Amino acid sequence: MGNNNYGIDRQRLEDYAVQIAELVKMGVQVGIVIGGGNIFRGLSGAASGFDRITGDNMGMLATVINSLALNQTLLQKGVNSSVLTAIRMEPIGEFYSKQKAIQRLENEEVVIMACGTGNPYFTTDSGAALRAVEIKADILFKGTRVDGVYTADPEKDANAVKFSEISFDQMYEKNLKVMDLTATTMCKENNMPVYVFNMDTFGNLKKTVCGEMIGTLVK
Repeated sequence: MGNNNYGIDRQRLEDYAVQIAELVKMGVQVGIVIGGGNIFRGLSGAASGFDRITGDNMGMLATVINSLALNQTLLQKGVNSSVLTAIRMEPIGEFYSKQKAIQRLENEEVVIMACGTGNPYFTTDSGAALRAVEIKADILFKGTRVDGVYTADPEKDANAVKFSEISFDQMYEKNLKVMDLTATTMCKENNMPVYVFNMDTFGNLKKTVCGEMIGTLVK
């Protein structure tokens, strides 16, 4: 959404694509799961009177729109990229499978995995956690507009203190809303480390992949 009130900010999309293309040139295998809140949020739809399942389905479709936009921008930059969807919708995107995703990653292709888990009642975070475990990722990077995990919401509490590292159990105990419980449990039980960082600052993606401690490691 960038600086817009709705939809896709072209400059933000361009910034993301440039940073992802840089990783590909470095030889990094990149799998991406995108949310759809800039277009439609399932929970807000339910609050507006939509049936929860209908709202979540609309939210999953919103992730497809974002995925297609990023895919097209990457292709324009000469990066091999494709969209796999958790819900069948050929020819918009190919139906997701773990084997297909891994094969494409090994062929130096960026794989954008849309529709979350393909099921209502699951967030995009849960979809990202599931896909990270399935494709045997080394780490799950959670790009947000905050530069890590804090003792409280830094946008609301000026005294919030940032963690450089924290365990999944500590997140539970402190009730920190980094990811929903389903996603957190999925990562904990499968030893999938999560790195939370500010994706909206240009250059941060490469810094995190290269090991600069600019965010918070959750493990």
